[in-house]
Amino acid sequence: MHPRLLKTFLAVARSRNITRAAETVHLAQSSVSDQIQVLEAELGAALFTRAKTGLELTPAGLALKPIAEDLLRLDGEARAAVQAAAGQTMGVLTIGALETIASARLAPWLPGFQASHPDITVRMKVTDSGTLLRQLEDGDVDVAFCFDRRGFAQGASDERLARRTIVAEPLVLIAAPAQGTAPGGLAGLATLRFVATEPGCIYRHMFDTAFAEAGVDAPKLAAEVGSIGAIARLVAAGAGLGLVPRLAVTDALARGDIVELPWPGQAQTAPLTMIWRRRRVQPPALRHLLAAVRDTLAPVPSRSEASSGLESANRSKALFANNS
Repeated sequence: MHPRLLKTFLAVARSRNITRAAETVHLAQSSVSDQIQVLEAELGAALFTRAKTGLELTPAGLALKPIAEDLLRLDGEARAAVQAAAGQTMGVLTIGALETIASARLAPWLPGFQASHPDITVRMKVTDSGTLLRQLEDGDVDVAFCFDRRGFAQGASDERLARRTIVAEPLVLIAAPAQGTAPGGLAGLATLRFVATEPGCIYRHMFDTAFAEAGVDAPKLAAEVGSIGAIARLVAAGAGLGLVPRLAVTDALARGDIVELPWPGQAQTAPLTMIWRRRRVQPPALRHLLAAVRDTLAPVPSRSEASSGLESANRSKALFANNS
């Protein structure tokens, strides 16, 4: 069984749809169908059956699925072991990240990494936390960057995944410039209206947890929106307050579009976490990226730190340290 056929089989098994599977493996639909037929002919059994909800695995397909996953994992480890033994560092890496982290952290960092490792090609996929974990488990991304709250993501305790918290990013309470001061205490703050993301989003989890940990009911929402950028714009327009990672609103704070108010309680942070699959042998390209990222993504400086000149020093350290 050729690894290419197994990869296509797993794509169909996971998506239950030839069209979506073709998009995943970057093939024409006809090629996906042909590869499934070749695999079925080789094994002498049908692997899928059609149902109203999409393609379903037959008993033979269900038996093959975990073995196909193991075979592809071993194929990847074999290639990694050979590359490491031969001293090769070239390769293709696919990074997955939340949009906020991709734009504020990885976009300025990657040019420095690529300059130090010109033989490594980097691709990036930007999506939500749940999709990132699924793509990581399916092998569609090599490493994922997201905000991690234990118990939030279904894969939080998956022993197949390794995790490293890079930095605790501060959450900030933001308001329109005309807001003035907020009521003292979390109970008073909870009487005001807020703008937040939808339930199920990691940012919404942070928002709800910030009040829940203090034993205070979450405030009523003026709006639920799909991005931190939209939250900042609504807050600037006076729709309500927001509690967001500082890294997502640094520019808006610097321009004066919004202001940062003191949080009346224990400072809130969000662990920026790097997650990857455990392997007996890591591909050399991934090993280089993990080493370069480790302890180098510094938190966004506060406005007082930026004005004192620490921003430039911190950013230089964050982008170019440990690039070996």
